[in-house]
Amino acid sequence: MSWLKKHKDLAVAVLVTAAFLVASFLTLSRDIYWLFLLPLAGLVVALFVLKFETGLLVMALLTPFAIDYALLPGMELSIPVEPMMILFTVMFFFRVLVERSYDRRILRHPVTIAIMAMLLWMVVTSTTSQLPAVSFKYFAARLWFVVPFFFAATQIFRDRNRVGQFVFCYAFSLVVVILISTAKTLGNFHDLQTLHRVMRPFYNDHTAYGCVIALFVPIVFHYFIRSGEERQSEGASLWLRPVLMVAVASLAVGLFFSYSRAAWISVLGAIGVYFAIRIGMKVRWLVLLFTLGASLFFVYQSDVLYKLGKNKQDSSYDLSGQVKSISNISTDASNLERLNRWASAMRMFKERPLLGCGPGTYQFLYASYQRSYQLSVISTNSGNRGNAHSEYIGPLTEQGIPGAALILCIFLATFATGVHVYRRAANPEVSRLALALTLSLLTYYIHGIFNNFLDTDKLSVPFWAFTAAVVALDVFSEKKTETPENHSEAENRLS
Repeated sequence: MSWLKKHKDLAVAVLVTAAFLVASFLTLSRDIYWLFLLPLAGLVVALFVLKFETGLLVMALLTPFAIDYALLPGMELSIPVEPMMILFTVMFFFRVLVERSYDRRILRHPVTIAIMAMLLWMVVTSTTSQLPAVSFKYFAARLWFVVPFFFAATQIFRDRNRVGQFVFCYAFSLVVVILISTAKTLGNFHDLQTLHRVMRPFYNDHTAYGCVIALFVPIVFHYFIRSGEERQSEGASLWLRPVLMVAVASLAVGLFFSYSRAAWISVLGAIGVYFAIRIGMKVRWLVLLFTLGASLFFVYQSDVLYKLGKNKQDSSYDLSGQVKSISNISTDASNLERLNRWASAMRMFKERPLLGCGPGTYQFLYASYQRSYQLSVISTNSGNRGNAHSEYIGPLTEQGIPGAALILCIFLATFATGVHVYRRAANPEVSRLALALTLSLLTYYIHGIFNNFLDTDKLSVPFWAFTAAVVALDVFSEKKTETPENHSEAENRLS
């Protein structure tokens, strides 16, 4: 009621718009259905003008429910979120040009520099693309993902409470989707194909669904375990903890029933890194261990692939069977197709190692690079089943070595920034929030080895927003004074 009193004008606008929509559906011809959206579009414009920050939260709330729709031939958008992102992006640039108040500390941050370099290189590789029209559309979509949820969000997240509001908005809708999907799962436990589709139409498949759930597990768990004193200091209601308990339980159930092996691995990896950070392991050692592991795989790949090839366990609704199938590269269709996509991508990369084939073009070009002996039962030549299935190999193929290096720089710079804020923030709550956001992003960095979803709104919205939150905490939060006493005290706490 207090919210309604404070925002009565907005509430009246919503009611009037809803009444107009109902009347339109009852009285107007279906041939001019787009007229029904005019009042809603007007409301969105008013929202972005009067409540710019609230507009970002509304988009987060709507994203899990958004559905892909072909507005025109060859032009598919996620409705209603992507049109809102386009409008938000235009209005953000207009506000920046008029007000000239954008904080330059954000622009000088290493993560921001890496993101701007990524966008610039995408423009370069779009001009040299084998399919320029596809590449420029891909770049435009990346722009309206990054501008609202990174460049605008870093300013909005200057107020730390906005980070929690963003998380709660997206998590609330995600929990609703999980409950719907879980209800559809009941009675279909022995039909793996059905289990892989229960999250539709909200998420295209179980891998994207599992990935976004894994992304939210650390950050929602962080808000759940916060002390009562912290919740009280923010004026949180008594019902917040039970609601968060339901959210954590829903995420756990959703993660299990997603049957996404990559999502399970990413959460376990984040837990392992959490303990490594807690004992004081430096970022460079974590990166070195990862690099060493990858190097050993390539050195001994023949022996490794031989061992993995002896595993005949296919994907299964049984947990133990699903876990065993992770390393099956002899009969599991999902694993075989992933290897096929990677092999095709590497052949394409060798042809154009510097500039790549162009952003967003892999799925339209890779068919001729497949080999018959690597095809799986789910292989296709039509390019309608996704891309290179890797957030690292995909940019390597489409944007060359610089493209892959830039996305890797963004990941590493964000991870290093999050750990730095965790260890240097003067406010313990800021420290823990930075760690939770970093671990959430880490789940995507790990998941990105097996899939890439940054070309979709479902993952781009929280991914870039969490990245913005880490940068905002680094720029706007107070740091500990660098003294020998404080340094030794921090080391003792980490130990």
